[in-house]
Amino acid sequence: MKKEKYDITGMSCAACQGHVEKAVSKVNGVKNAYVNLLQNSMVCEYDENITSSSEIINAVKDAGYGASIKGEKSSSNSGAENTASLMKKRLWWSVGFLVPLFYICMGHMINIPIPSILSGHKNMMIFALTQLLLTIPIIAINFHYFKNGFKNLVKRSPNMDSLIALGASAAFIYSLYGTFSMAYYMGRNQLGTAHEYMMNLYYESCGMILTLITVGKYLEMRSKGKTSEAVKKLMNLAPKTALVEKDGKETEIPVDQISVGDIIILKAGASVPCDGIIIERNCTVDQSALTGESIPVDKQKGDHIMSGSVSSSGYVKAKCERTEQNSALAKIISLVEEASGSKAPIARLADKISAVFVPVVITIAVLSTIIWLIVGKEFSFALTMGISVLVISCPCALGLATPTAIMVGTGKGAQNGVLFKSAEALENTHTIKTVILDKTGTCTEGKPEITQIYTNGVEQTSLLDFAYAVESKSSHPLAKAITKYCEQENVKLKETKDYSETVGGGITGIVEGKKISIGNKRLMEMLSVDVTSLEEKANRISEQGSISLYICVDNKIIGLFEISDPVKPTSANAIAELNKMGIETVMLTGDSEKTAKAIQKKLGISKVKAQLLPEDKVNVIKEYQSKGIKTAMIGDGINDAPALATADVGIAIGAGQDITIESADVVLMKSDLQDAVTALKLSKATIKNIRENLFWALIYNTIGIPLAAGVFYNLLGWQLNPMFGAAAMSLSSFCVVSNALRLNMFKAQKSQTQSSNQNVKLEDSKMKKTIKIKGMMCSHCTGTVSKALNSIDGVTAEVSLDDKCAYVTLDKDVSDDILKKAVTDAGYEVIGIK
Repeated sequence: MKKEKYDITGMSCAACQGHVEKAVSKVNGVKNAYVNLLQNSMVCEYDENITSSSEIINAVKDAGYGASIKGEKSSSNSGAENTASLMKKRLWWSVGFLVPLFYICMGHMINIPIPSILSGHKNMMIFALTQLLLTIPIIAINFHYFKNGFKNLVKRSPNMDSLIALGASAAFIYSLYGTFSMAYYMGRNQLGTAHEYMMNLYYESCGMILTLITVGKYLEMRSKGKTSEAVKKLMNLAPKTALVEKDGKETEIPVDQISVGDIIILKAGASVPCDGIIIERNCTVDQSALTGESIPVDKQKGDHIMSGSVSSSGYVKAKCERTEQNSALAKIISLVEEASGSKAPIARLADKISAVFVPVVITIAVLSTIIWLIVGKEFSFALTMGISVLVISCPCALGLATPTAIMVGTGKGAQNGVLFKSAEALENTHTIKTVILDKTGTCTEGKPEITQIYTNGVEQTSLLDFAYAVESKSSHPLAKAITKYCEQENVKLKETKDYSETVGGGITGIVEGKKISIGNKRLMEMLSVDVTSLEEKANRISEQGSISLYICVDNKIIGLFEISDPVKPTSANAIAELNKMGIETVMLTGDSEKTAKAIQKKLGISKVKAQLLPEDKVNVIKEYQSKGIKTAMIGDGINDAPALATADVGIAIGAGQDITIESADVVLMKSDLQDAVTALKLSKATIKNIRENLFWALIYNTIGIPLAAGVFYNLLGWQLNPMFGAAAMSLSSFCVVSNALRLNMFKAQKSQTQSSNQNVKLEDSKMKKTIKIKGMMCSHCTGTVSKALNSIDGVTAEVSLDDKCAYVTLDKDVSDDILKKAVTDAGYEVIGIK
């Protein structure tokens, strides 16, 4: 199946959208066709072996509209600008002719004197002909309503233009008939009869209908333009040119000429032109437009940078990994555009109504005219009722109710680093009652490190030799922690044979003829290994929330690794927000029950399920779904792919550089649970906005059409002038779009940690450093390190056991060597200073 996007022209309302979808869906080989009235676009899925894009385009043309493959003609942006410019000109010219027309017709009603040449019985024909001459230009200026309206009427697919054309034509033709009747009776000196016809001219109604509709369309177009501002801002992030290093010289080239492997030079204030990796020096990067992070991020050699971010300070060289066309920014734009153009399930009601709306309205208009004639009213009165019904009915408001809110909602999400894959994902997210969390990388940092090694009858060097040989074969995060430690200790890599992995347990291999096994207690039990000598230490490690891995040689225990993966500073606040929203939180992990309970206590999670295999996570989700509970799975988007796909809403957290969207419905650009809270709240706000839009669109037509038809005339004496009906029709769509724009006031959930960090960044100009320390195991350790650092003149330090770091504030210049020496003298090792 091929998926292709088309530009559609000629659509003016929800009925048009329905006609195009219906016409394309009838083409043999077309699976799905989604038309977006807001974007004037269509996404079509079809079988290339059965049909082609040309047949699809012809089907649209046969339905009375224009179509072209996206990008083949002039860009939609320039097309929209030209349309807006032409509409603005039509609007001003229409108003220019309408003002004197309205003055001539209505001046005497509000006691404004009109020229004597236009008053009195003798000047009745001049009065009528002046109105006629002022109305004809307005009709000519807005003739496209008649052209499109009657064309679609003939094709039996009437739309909003058809209603306008019928209403304006009826008013004009009846007025023209009245003008000729006036001339007839004046020629026979029957001035009284001629005066009756003069009082029932509707030239101003015809002109006013056309002008007010144009006013409404212009305001609607301007408002609709604002709904796509988020995408426009994203598209403007990428620079037009870039500095590259060629033959040892700096050369400025267009961004589209950058190739993978090129060396990019970034100076302070420059925008990053492509995705890359820093190969020289350090810098600070503002990536708020991509991830929603309010604070610039420090980048060092080896760190990745994303296209569209801005270098705040520093001078670095980076190697291009992805060109502009394949960058993270390009993927974000594509994802937001696709989500904005997709259709939410909640839109089905509006689609069903829109499909029959215009024919029903025309029927009501005709019936109301006939009924008033039958009950004995004058033809002018009955015609007024019919015209009012035609011009007050607004299918546009129904058609815009959902897509406007979806576009603003997805755009607002993108601004905050929350990417919804589709409108359906945005809608489904608001129904979530239970959030299921992966532990590693979701609740925790996902960067485990060895904090302690316990040996049992062997030297640590021998233990590391065996561990490095086996763990170097694995890509598991815990294996990476061990191999990284061994590399820092300069352990020599030995050959491993017969390597194997036990899912959810550990790994095994043969090194120097000995069977080496590393894993959790479950693996040791499977191998019948006695772990009594180290079990007490393992229990204590688990109670602290850290991970313990046993290592044995030939089924005899020789040691234990203590590996810590600190919880993220924003996780507790995010969990608290979810609990406050009435959403149950469940953490799933393969770790021991004690480790899981420790993390649960720290974060305030409702439930935990420990010692799970990957397939167990899917079963947990299915168990909740079987009870009718809507679930969201939050994971890393790769290891948790089956669970993400099974859940009602899969949320990939920490996508960052590589946006993994295959299994997930929602992608979070940062490794921050707080963004999951933002996604849930934004979904609720968007669905509430859509319901408001649908309510006002439906209630407007429910009340407006009977009022225009004269249902309340005999009871309350209410009669709707066609001019007011046209004004109401124009404003209804504008109001719906304006209501959708209120979503731009949505504020993303910010954690207390983020807020305090931001205040520090803005208010405190003191030098700050973070020291990563190895060997701290308890509060006594943190106290010792804190005392050592705070004893240095000009140093204020806070030490955290959770992430094994010291956060240092310097009142004066203190070198890294002095800080390192203080920690080392206290008996601990400094891994790095940042």
